[in-house]
Amino acid sequence: MQLTLGIEEEFHLVDLVTRRSTPRAHEVLDRLAGAKGTYAAELQQTTVETNTEVVRTLDDLHRALRTLRAELTQACEPLGIGAAAAGTMPLPIPITITENARFRRMLADYQVLVREQLICGLQVHVGIGDPNLAAALIDRVARWLPGLLALSASSPFSHDGQDTGYASARTLIWSRWPTTGCAGSFAGAAEYDRLVQDLIGSGVISDRGMIYFDVRPSAHAPTLELRVCDACPSIDTAVLIAGLFRAVVERERARHLRGAPALAPPPALLRAAMWRAARSALEGELVDLSGPHPVPAAVLVRGMVEDLRPELEADRCWATVKQLCEAALAQGSSAARQRAALRRRSRITDVVDLLVAETAGRAPLGGPGPAAPILPGYQPGEYDEAVRPDGEPRASHAAILETLAGLPPEALRRQVASLEEAKGRLGLVFRPTGEGAAVPFPVDVVPRVLPAEDWSRLQGGAAQRARALDAFLNDIYGERRIVRDGVLPDWVATDTPGYRTAGQAVPAGRRRIQVVGFDVVRDGDGRWLVLEDNVRVPSGVAYAVACRRLLRAACPELFGLVDLHDPAEATGLLRRALAESAPASAPSTPQLCLLTSGPEDSAYFEHRWLATEMEIPLVTSSDLLVEDRAVWLVADGRRRPVHVIYMRLDDRLARSRGADGQPLGPALVRALRAGRVTLANAPGNGVADDKATYAFVPALIDYYLGERPLLEQVRTYHCADRDQRREVMSRLDQLVVKPVDGYGGMGVVIGPQATDRELAAVRALIQQQPARWVAQETIALSTHPTFDARAGDRQPSFQARHVDLRVFVYQGAGAVVVPAPLTRVAPAGSMVVNSSRGGGAKDTWIPR
Repeated sequence: MQLTLGIEEEFHLVDLVTRRSTPRAHEVLDRLAGAKGTYAAELQQTTVETNTEVVRTLDDLHRALRTLRAELTQACEPLGIGAAAAGTMPLPIPITITENARFRRMLADYQVLVREQLICGLQVHVGIGDPNLAAALIDRVARWLPGLLALSASSPFSHDGQDTGYASARTLIWSRWPTTGCAGSFAGAAEYDRLVQDLIGSGVISDRGMIYFDVRPSAHAPTLELRVCDACPSIDTAVLIAGLFRAVVERERARHLRGAPALAPPPALLRAAMWRAARSALEGELVDLSGPHPVPAAVLVRGMVEDLRPELEADRCWATVKQLCEAALAQGSSAARQRAALRRRSRITDVVDLLVAETAGRAPLGGPGPAAPILPGYQPGEYDEAVRPDGEPRASHAAILETLAGLPPEALRRQVASLEEAKGRLGLVFRPTGEGAAVPFPVDVVPRVLPAEDWSRLQGGAAQRARALDAFLNDIYGERRIVRDGVLPDWVATDTPGYRTAGQAVPAGRRRIQVVGFDVVRDGDGRWLVLEDNVRVPSGVAYAVACRRLLRAACPELFGLVDLHDPAEATGLLRRALAESAPASAPSTPQLCLLTSGPEDSAYFEHRWLATEMEIPLVTSSDLLVEDRAVWLVADGRRRPVHVIYMRLDDRLARSRGADGQPLGPALVRALRAGRVTLANAPGNGVADDKATYAFVPALIDYYLGERPLLEQVRTYHCADRDQRREVMSRLDQLVVKPVDGYGGMGVVIGPQATDRELAAVRALIQQQPARWVAQETIALSTHPTFDARAGDRQPSFQARHVDLRVFVYQGAGAVVVPAPLTRVAPAGSMVVNSSRGGGAKDTWIPR
């Protein structure tokens, strides 16, 4: 039988002139005395509560809420009062407690908790006539609560009008009461009642009404009551939450009745997931407790709706809930809408007007109305990092886009011209693959912002991955425990193109990866995924530093908006990591150099830049001499010892000759084996960034570190495996095919964009040498606004271009994630971001 529903809503009362909270609940309730609905006073005289009748359908619930809000609005407006359903209000007044003995006792006992209890919530009741069943479901429904809280989040501002940085500050305030959170597991009503009586007997609370658990058997009705949600200005959101919670109760009731075990998360993990929901709401990542792992809010909420589809269909509300879910995700949380309202005119009163208007179901009172798209004509991709689907800027990029969009076209063109001139003076060039000469490196004027929580996740995941790959290389060139223990197939370790016997020359336990670059992307849901590992000669950090210098010179007005990390820190961090990697035989101040193949190298700009910034010699192989397994720099008629060589030529070392005309590679390997020099990165590291190894990195993290991966990666198929090869061949037009030893985008075939001829060619190559190829699921790379100054003479435009992010980790004594990630930008119409394939870059901002 379909379970019944009911909702209690709490509303702030605000003066429509001052927009401040007003303690006139008694006047409003007097005017509602003859109304059909049920209304009640709350702890504060600035709030009132409504209670719907018991209903069975979501349509009936929607009508009931609409009726109650209409009656409340009609009672308030003649008094010059507005009602606002939101977790907090940004313009309150000093507290005015409702006068009765219970509330006075609460003030005396709880002091600041009562004085700051200027919050409103939404309570959903699901009819459970059996008290034993209601008690047994308390912990069973807990795993579903973070998503419901995220949908409701409507309290970003504190009582003094300041942005708290949270979407639901109400949750933080509410959680300070002694009887909030998860109540625990109960066999039945008697056990739950004993806990309640013990709490009352302890003197901490005075009655059952002060049980504020996230979910509880109601103190006054035969229901299971959800209490975690903020009050919702949108009736649709309240109905969505109610429909989902009823489906959750139905799911868990059925599981309990058939004896299935509870899937309750540990209390500490549930608390962490609830904190994340209060912090991020629908605009960030939430915790998927089935992992646990972080996922974009849209992924978790849509997943919850899809998971509950059987119950929703049984309740005949699947289509309604699905529609309400998509609408909620499209418009974002109330917290985000409030911040957008404040941002448009910097008037906190606009936030109050928005909440009063949304609560009443009409346009904002005296507000600015819906905002025009921030970038007219801009078409965001499936997931755009700066612009929402409705054209509103994401909070992270709002100030930047508003500044750039407010500039006249001619001013933007001047900035682009200024950037190009500065780029020429700086000598910022790159030599694309197949080109005979270096060309100016494309740099965009629109910076990309990485919010603090995103950067924190990337830091943790990148450092973890770097440590695991270094441990893998030490093992695979040493005891090969991972193969012996059956975690990694032997062919992955030794039959991959990146394996080199020279890798065995590194003394045991020494660092093999000093510089690693991880290519990270966001998919169509906004989920961060590691796409590739680069542990041979990863380039890009100098381009990241250069992008900042160029943009600061060309667009100085942008740099008063945010306090940023300085990417120029990278060179000092690199020098320190190299020095810390020096062999034990080196002096306390080891001598470093950067080894390049010369100006013909595609990344020679970076080689020269880094050597200059680190104040170390930039050398070619002919400048180095190895005698008696010691390495010397021969220049200007002098010989100087060298202890650490930052190598930027990978396998070309084997073909290089030293100052004595002899092959340099074998001599350096002998010096490396003798512990006289460090080669950074070490020979043979290519086995770690081989595409065949990539699929096993989560297993490496578990095996060497005993940890779960902090970053997800793309599903990968090995063509050496017969079954996986069969899958690849059947879906070649859907997958991305890559050579296992490729880098820089070379040899990559993107199935959905490939011609029949290209697909036929790669099919033949896979058939000839299956072990040389892997395939990955196609990822819809996120997009970001990129300025196109060539789009017409009068009106240049912003276009959505695909982007990725290269995150660098330097490893010396420890792993340091460098605050100089490089955002790479694909050319128009392409998803390939590599510089060697014509891609460019943009400045990447990491707020402090």
